[in-house]
Amino acid sequence: MLNFFGRGSAFTDEHNNAFFIDGEDLILLDCSMTAYRKVKRLSLEGIKNLYILVTHTHGDHISGIGMVIDYEFFIGKIPVTVVAPSDEVREDLAFLLKRLEGCGDSWYSLITVSSLSKKWFNAAIATTHSPSLQGRCFGYNLTVDGRSVTYTGDSRTLEPFMPYLKPGSILYTEASAYVTEVHLYAGDLRDTIKDLVAKGIEVYVMHLDNETKIMSLLKDSGAKLAPLFDDDTSLNEILDLSYKLYEESSSCKNDSHGLVFERLTELGRELVGAERASFWRWDKRLHKLWTTSATGVDKIVIPDNTGLVGKAIQTKKVLVTNDPYNDPDFNSDVDKSTGFVTKSILVIPVANVNGDFIGAFQLVNKIDGNFNKVEDVRKISLPAVICGLALESDTFLDDAHHDRLTKLKNRMGFYSDFDRVFSAYLVPDSGKTMSLFMCDIDKFKDVNDTYGHNAGDAILSQMAEILQRNCTDSDIAYRWGGEEFVMIMCDKTLEECRARAEDIRLQVMDTDFDTGEELIKKTVSFGCALFDPNRIIEDNIDAADDKLYIAKESGRNRVIS
Repeated sequence: MLNFFGRGSAFTDEHNNAFFIDGEDLILLDCSMTAYRKVKRLSLEGIKNLYILVTHTHGDHISGIGMVIDYEFFIGKIPVTVVAPSDEVREDLAFLLKRLEGCGDSWYSLITVSSLSKKWFNAAIATTHSPSLQGRCFGYNLTVDGRSVTYTGDSRTLEPFMPYLKPGSILYTEASAYVTEVHLYAGDLRDTIKDLVAKGIEVYVMHLDNETKIMSLLKDSGAKLAPLFDDDTSLNEILDLSYKLYEESSSCKNDSHGLVFERLTELGRELVGAERASFWRWDKRLHKLWTTSATGVDKIVIPDNTGLVGKAIQTKKVLVTNDPYNDPDFNSDVDKSTGFVTKSILVIPVANVNGDFIGAFQLVNKIDGNFNKVEDVRKISLPAVICGLALESDTFLDDAHHDRLTKLKNRMGFYSDFDRVFSAYLVPDSGKTMSLFMCDIDKFKDVNDTYGHNAGDAILSQMAEILQRNCTDSDIAYRWGGEEFVMIMCDKTLEECRARAEDIRLQVMDTDFDTGEELIKKTVSFGCALFDPNRIIEDNIDAADDKLYIAKESGRNRVIS
């Protein structure tokens, strides 16, 4: 594996710089000022040679070379060898280092790859990047920790590197969030990366101009962010993340809680050095666990009494396994469906302010070995606590949007969904169709008068269960108030809405409602309407309510549209 001092492009704060250590050699892939600043902080005990492999001569790749040479000659006392990929690049570097940087000839060595004889070096790979550097841009194929590693440098094509990509090898490729003539656009890379990962090639992206957008463009491709070297910069990472979250949540463009989970999950992954991370929510209402955010996979939903996440929450203990397939509590279903291989897991249960456990932070596959139950928990504790607070706030809001008796969403939840879930249907001429019905349990007062309010509550709960059973993934049922309910059906015509209401009406007629004392029959009346985006929400509800009124006045137990 390569480690990165930074993985940003030219105008970011931390320029792209990778390194690895092989025996007594420290090898840098390019050397910007980011690398110079961080090399000074490295513990170089046992290092006897420093090699700088140059990909090309743009400033964000070579601006720190002169400073590294100066520092090591006067302070560090480690010999520096600058390696050019071609004679032309060597000439450019010689002019830079001698005439511009003023480095003495005896302070360093400047060679081309043809003179480099190291077991970790395999080939310099010519590629294309900026027209002004035509013929002077290269990537490298190396052997790192016994594996073939291909590093593109800056490139606008992957073609020269493809012959080096074999199952079990690693590719570090640049990726841009924008379409340009000099860089690889992440959107164009997605399918290629997906194919490479399917063939058993690990793919990491680097030289990033917008990490969030790039990883969105590469979603589900299997690509991972190039791993940043942990040089005790955790505080700066947390501060950077805090500021980013503040800016994003203040923009009112996104779900701020969703951003908290997403950003902190990624931070936790980086701090601990894991391949994947996820934050899980315990939905006590549905008895399920599901991921509010996860790197590398889509949303996962599992029963709350299964898996290591479920066990960690139930036992209220941190769990570590470095042999998951032999752990009886490990749920391997996700691996079986995706082909991912889980090697190690760390799960931290997360509690609310009252000490009740409500979720869990999970890390998968520590990159440099096994998880440490003490040190890794220490690193991830702050992201886990903040995620827990956000989840608790989210849970309070969710509870406020649900009716405690029927477990359906209430009127407050209805209006919240119109702002978030159904916004696309509120746009005139969007081409989207939405229908709704309002229903009312006929002569419901008779139940309360005859059997008492507990019986009435039982009837309401059973009615809610019938409605919930008849909801598809695009439908949501609400308790509007009293014995009235509303169901919203996305992408359904008025005729389909009426048919659904009729089906539910017949189901209610065939149901024996349990009052607690005896079984009784009840009927329901329905009013259906097609949602009109040119009218406000209340007017659309009134349209269905008007039809419901007609159904009640014309004899009940019927559907009117």
